[in-house]
Amino acid sequence: MKSHARVVVIGGGVVGCSVLYHLTKFGWSDVVLLERSELTSGSTWHAAGGMHTINGDPNVAKLQKYTVDLYKEIQEYSGQDIGLHMTSGLMLAATHERFDWFKSLLAKGKYGGGEARLVSVEEAHAMMPLLDPTQFVGAVFDPHEGHLDPYGTTHAYAKSAKKNGAEIYLHTKVEELMQLPDGTWRVITDKGEIQAEHVVNAAGLWAREVGRMVGLELPVLAMEHMYLITEDMPEVIEFNQKAGRELMHCVDFDGEIYIRQERNGMLMGTYEKDCRPWSPIETPWTFGHELLAEDLERITNELEIGFRHFPAFNNAGIRKIINGPFTFSPDGNPLVGPVRGMTNFWSACAVMAGFSQGGGVGLALAQWIINGDPGFDVFAMDVCRYGDYATLAYTNAKVRENYSRRFSIRYPNEELPGARPLLTTPVYDKLKSAGAVFGAYYGLETPLWFAPEGIEDKFSWRRSTDFDYVAAEAKAVRASVGIMETSGFAKYTVSGPGARDWIDRMLTCRIPPAGRMTLAPMLNEAGKLIGDFTLATLDDEDFLLIGSGLAEDYHMRWFEQHLPDDGSVEIESLNLGLTGLAIAGPKSREVLAKLTHLDVSNEAFPFMDIREMDLGMAPVVVGRVSYTGDLGYEIWVRPEYQRYLYDLIVEAGAEFGIKPFGLRALNALRLEKSYGSWSREYRPLYGPLEAGLSRFVALKKEADFIGKKAAMEEKLSGGKLRLRTFIIDAKDADVIGDEPIFYKGEPLGWVTSGGYAHAAGLSVAVGYVPKDVADEADGWSIEILGDVLPARLQPHPLFDANGSVMRG
Repeated sequence: MKSHARVVVIGGGVVGCSVLYHLTKFGWSDVVLLERSELTSGSTWHAAGGMHTINGDPNVAKLQKYTVDLYKEIQEYSGQDIGLHMTSGLMLAATHERFDWFKSLLAKGKYGGGEARLVSVEEAHAMMPLLDPTQFVGAVFDPHEGHLDPYGTTHAYAKSAKKNGAEIYLHTKVEELMQLPDGTWRVITDKGEIQAEHVVNAAGLWAREVGRMVGLELPVLAMEHMYLITEDMPEVIEFNQKAGRELMHCVDFDGEIYIRQERNGMLMGTYEKDCRPWSPIETPWTFGHELLAEDLERITNELEIGFRHFPAFNNAGIRKIINGPFTFSPDGNPLVGPVRGMTNFWSACAVMAGFSQGGGVGLALAQWIINGDPGFDVFAMDVCRYGDYATLAYTNAKVRENYSRRFSIRYPNEELPGARPLLTTPVYDKLKSAGAVFGAYYGLETPLWFAPEGIEDKFSWRRSTDFDYVAAEAKAVRASVGIMETSGFAKYTVSGPGARDWIDRMLTCRIPPAGRMTLAPMLNEAGKLIGDFTLATLDDEDFLLIGSGLAEDYHMRWFEQHLPDDGSVEIESLNLGLTGLAIAGPKSREVLAKLTHLDVSNEAFPFMDIREMDLGMAPVVVGRVSYTGDLGYEIWVRPEYQRYLYDLIVEAGAEFGIKPFGLRALNALRLEKSYGSWSREYRPLYGPLEAGLSRFVALKKEADFIGKKAAMEEKLSGGKLRLRTFIIDAKDADVIGDEPIFYKGEPLGWVTSGGYAHAAGLSVAVGYVPKDVADEADGWSIEILGDVLPARLQPHPLFDANGSVMRG
């Protein structure tokens, strides 16, 4: 075994072999894979081997398409047969609600050139005669589906990598990982030691155990997953003979099953409600090519539906039952990327759909390791989308929930109950007693809207029970004053003698003078948006950054990677060590004035000022800014004062009819200002000019901020896209994101976010379109739930277009 390598990949499943192959594909040949047993040991060898390209996240869907398209390439290059069966597939809907979901799913693929299409029950039955057409209302046909041989595919990756210079050591168990002062890793095995620049944890079932070697508790859990294989079925043989092809892959979402042909019989797998975690605390190192005990009773309900939906199964004998463990993250997506707080330690685990996503994961991670960037937006798979709240017990609860709902509809207004409540603020009970309906964001219970007693959030693709109540909240803000909790935002302090220069390099904006704030975009080296913050200068060496709570670990990883070695800069994520309340609306200044002896007039406390003061007896930091676009203030306070401050504000605002409002009303209000948001309008797909943030990019400032060269090039070229706002002639549903935007009938753009702007009384969509047509007034339409609806370009904000209210 060699003693040094540039990269050591731990784990010889399909994901580890894909990472190894992609590293060599991009020219890194000094790479090694270590496998404790044989290739495919763990989950890979007993996988059903299905693959598809459709995904609710268009960015993940692109990676899945890449994976499927890659298979012919690695088969040819390696000379290894992978048993590829491109059968095409059907996704079946047994309810009209499911069919609506299909419509939205297909719409997301239109601007990407997706070939999937809706088909009638009759068409679906002709394609798959085993189904009972009376049990379904419609289907989606996808030509890019099929299955393959897991063993052959994994070995094709491995052989291709070895052909490119990689080395693979089998029966070599990693026992310890130690990082040296120079940042390199000692990878200690039972066969010797390798020193490496990079370590990739692709250990699958043992990903937790490898993570624990470096003090990391990854949010990953293995679940028992069962499928059965029938004996030969005459219906299958007859179809093969008549059609000259295999039966296609089918996913019956409402039955919570999937089926495909296996030789002359069929394979049927389930995602059952009565699910079982496997080895929830620790995975035994002795586990290998074993299967788990059969437990058909546990999947009886799903099988009964499956046999009713596909009657031919009633007459088929069962040849084999497979029950094996597969790993999942809390939301079902992979955990990929560099681990925060460590140098060159990478995650490539929880890839449950390994044969749909393994190639894309390998591509993203290899580019990330080599170039410092994955090459596209993979936030949905980023290991840093979870914080330290994702404990072992949290992961267990959320993975079980996710597995049991894998084929269930997730409505846009649906909040799942697993592992909740976990993080709460001091005013949680007060908000709850006021009727708050909460969502969980980065583990924190955050008010979405306020419901009167007896009113519940009914989940739907269309406007639901919250509609009128969210409208009342939004209109209360515009008419008088509202109060909102803002603790869910991420808060960072930056301090030290080097803080100013460091911020000048990290952010594109000019640093405001003491007591002032500004919007502060952050770019990667390619000039794409990786963050948007409010930067406040408290004094010469002390700064406050406010950003997206969902991206807290993501941004802290970036910050920490770029800290100077001399200790001149200290950055701290305050998390819930600083809580927030906001007041907004034309009466908000009058409310604030009742709480302090200080002058808070517009002249004394203008827009974008920030200052420390006492409100009542509570010491706070108040910023004159509001994401509602109205007159408003954000108030930051230590948690021990938040309850007191909340009561104080509510009492002071009583004469003005102050009303609590949540995130859904905030969304409605920010749409009237065409304000963007992180992970929707602002993400690593777009440049600042394209996103409408160029006025906050100080290209003439002396500091050579990260991404400056690329931002200059974007300004010269004009970029490709423009972010625009549209008004839609909607019916009973509004956009939720990723719908296609048509110009003169052609799908040229896509919606990033939207909803109903209640105060304006209009349905709004925000999205990107090509710059060449971005300012055309006519010819636009947007698809919602299968209906292509007329849309109008809205060139100016619906509310306070000139900013006089906000600044007045």
